[in-house]
Amino acid sequence: MTDDSDLLDPSRRRGRGAASNRPGRFERHERPPEHDGWDIEEEALPALRTEVREETARRIIARNTSPDIGFDRSVNPYRGCEHGCIYCFARPSHGYLGLSAGLDFETRLTARPNAAPQLRKELSSKRYVPAPLAIGTNTDPYQPVERERRIMRSVLEVLRDFNHPVTIATKGTLVERDADILGPMGQAGLARVGISITSLDAGLSRRLEPRVPAPARRLAAIERLARAGVPVRVMVSPVIPGLTDHEVESILAAARDAGAAAASWIMLRLPHEVAPLFRDWLAEHAPLRRERVMARLREMHGGKDYSAEWHHRMRGEGVHARMIACRFDVAARRHGLDADLPSLRTDLFAVPPQPGDQLTLF
Repeated sequence: MTDDSDLLDPSRRRGRGAASNRPGRFERHERPPEHDGWDIEEEALPALRTEVREETARRIIARNTSPDIGFDRSVNPYRGCEHGCIYCFARPSHGYLGLSAGLDFETRLTARPNAAPQLRKELSSKRYVPAPLAIGTNTDPYQPVERERRIMRSVLEVLRDFNHPVTIATKGTLVERDADILGPMGQAGLARVGISITSLDAGLSRRLEPRVPAPARRLAAIERLARAGVPVRVMVSPVIPGLTDHEVESILAAARDAGAAAASWIMLRLPHEVAPLFRDWLAEHAPLRRERVMARLREMHGGKDYSAEWHHRMRGEGVHARMIACRFDVAARRHGLDADLPSLRTDLFAVPPQPGDQLTLF
């Protein structure tokens, strides 16, 4: 665990997931705060506020060749995520910006306001071949800052104009705002949404993912999107052994009742800086379960907190991993959530006319 001196005062990090802000793994130096020696009562430091800077993206479509995920391209409107989920596997990506995977990840965000025009440019290339575009695979496109920035909304407008297929993963109920775009796209076979629910326990959810809408609110979002014609998949992720794994069946049942059409799950992943952050969280919020949770995870990853091996990292291995997988499969079949959603269409893709283009007569 992190040394106690690294933990920020709880009053400063209220509403945040991480307890510390240690430098990222690429940083050579640390700058710990030190008392100046004066015996004067100092004013308490203010609570951490969310800062947003802007970045002009030179390219917006990111490509990947990972063999264990089902897409090869994605778009991320934001870097960092104010939702503050302590378990977020994307936290280490802030290290590439020279920032901490801890509180920096939740409070020092980057917005990409040119995402939509840049996406339009890349989709208009004569060399572009359409395939489903994934959004929300790193940080959440519907985190609170999107309410004012509306970058995700503008990206969807571009995809709609091009009839381009899109998959969205989110915990944010702000996705309901865009049902007017996603509904028609979903009915045309061009869009589907995955909504993540980690626990139905509102108190536990608030501690695990402090700025995410409550579980009941996310179930309502599933219902509203499904009613608008959007195929919705409930994502039971991450499953935390010894803490939330007992809820697999109840989450699937609640999601089915809300209108979900399919389901998936992922085991808790603790890459790089996420492992010590999560251990700190357990020590503070679930001390009696700390040893059990970490023991289960290590059993699933060859004695380590996490293993990044392909085809292994998402589910783990061993008796407990197989038991959770079996329970999920049985419950998904029982509730009719075990079928794959239909493949998204790419045959409707077309570059819309641009101002100044020569129009055809036929």
